[in-house]
Amino acid sequence: MHFAYLSALLAVPVWGLPGQHAIRREPSRADVVREAFSHAWDGYRKYAFPHDELHPISNGHGDSRNGWGASAVDALSTAIVMGNETIVNEILDFIPTIDFSHTDDEVSLFETTIRYLGGMLSGYDLLKGPAKGLVKDQKKIDALLTQSRTLADILKFAFDTPSGVPYNNININKKTNDGSTTNGLAVTGTLVMEWTRLSDLTRDAQYARLSQKAESYLLDPKPAKGEPFPGLVGNGIYIENGTFADGRVSWNGGDDSFYEYLIKMYVYDPKRFAKYKDRWVVAAESTMKHLASHPESRPDLTFLASSDNGKLGLTSQHLTCFDGGSFLLGGSLLDRDDFVQFGLDLVNACHTTYNETLTGIGPEQFGWDAKKVPSNQKELYERAGFYVVSGAYILRPEVMESFYYAWRLTGEEKYRDWVWKAFESINRYCRTKSGFAGLKNVNAANGGGQDDNQESFLFAEVMKYAYLAQSEDAAWQVQRGKNEFVFNTEGHPIAVA
Repeated sequence: MHFAYLSALLAVPVWGLPGQHAIRREPSRADVVREAFSHAWDGYRKYAFPHDELHPISNGHGDSRNGWGASAVDALSTAIVMGNETIVNEILDFIPTIDFSHTDDEVSLFETTIRYLGGMLSGYDLLKGPAKGLVKDQKKIDALLTQSRTLADILKFAFDTPSGVPYNNININKKTNDGSTTNGLAVTGTLVMEWTRLSDLTRDAQYARLSQKAESYLLDPKPAKGEPFPGLVGNGIYIENGTFADGRVSWNGGDDSFYEYLIKMYVYDPKRFAKYKDRWVVAAESTMKHLASHPESRPDLTFLASSDNGKLGLTSQHLTCFDGGSFLLGGSLLDRDDFVQFGLDLVNACHTTYNETLTGIGPEQFGWDAKKVPSNQKELYERAGFYVVSGAYILRPEVMESFYYAWRLTGEEKYRDWVWKAFESINRYCRTKSGFAGLKNVNAANGGGQDDNQESFLFAEVMKYAYLAQSEDAAWQVQRGKNEFVFNTEGHPIAVA
């Protein structure tokens, strides 16, 4: 623990009887996470706001998300659940000033949906619901919905295609696209929650209709080669007609959040989205049967392979490690012990990718093919069951996210401790004087050095899951029974219908 912020935390007084001196209390884990969030926000606010990201070593800034203030919008829902009224109001004052109609860069429909649209809708749902009273000025809260609709109206031309499958990369100034013939599985299948929620809040069905039309091709895949295993579908979809271009399947980046949203849409509204749940169940059963893979050196571990024409790929990603949480959520909802146990197996394997590195943080990409172990990683493979393919860490949340789901859905304290240990490692190796930086190699001394970028999802996800795992029960927490909120893929809690 850094002495500077430990001292700040210990300055919180706990008052005794009259005439007694104030005593200091040991900061709780939740206090420490709150301090880390505020540290990252203060650095961003001082050196980078209203740009998208802080460069936390040089104290510069980046605009990888169109210069609309991605870190501010991504930080809103976390600041709300932490009850940080000052930061919440700073962000609410800023959001109405964003001009979503202008950017010099290409816009990603997917990234803009999950970060900006999801972040604003989540803030609206939280402040109109369980966080009601945190902000006194209702006009500030209402502006979140107004800006959400404004943004969707700017983006919706992306769906104007022969099939309704949207272009992902668009030019909003010229209302053109990048000319792609296909769109990806994840970027097509990870719009439906946010656009449906917008329709439900505005009572304007057009947004839900657009996103659900695109999703419909993923729920009824054609041709047969696009679904090589029941429920598991290919990576590319032809924009012209909605058919699948290939049968490459995985839960890796590019595919991951499609499967995530199938079960989460059922959480959002079980009546309207029962078919989504059915498709998730089929995909989950096929995943267990066809993609589960065990390293020769550690047969006790379970990772998810990819498949291309029946050939298994024995590499995976940090991104993929949301999979344990997905199986736990689905298994808990559907009372399927086999899904729950498989989810815990996946969580345990992803924990190993953290627990066995020098930093206690998992790599961007790892493998377990016994025939491809690098000569300098044989000891790691024999001990840990994996080797590092890409050692970078860019402040990703997925492993901690699955630990959080394991804690909430099993109640086993060890998973809460795993979240804490991961957070401590991030706080130790990634922290800078003004924020948090990525690492170049998680399995090298001191992380191999830091990268000068603080991704906006540090605010939306890493800090949120770290905090929620250590804080009291609340309406926005994942529940073993009926949920009042469901998290979008950027970690923003959306109120269920």
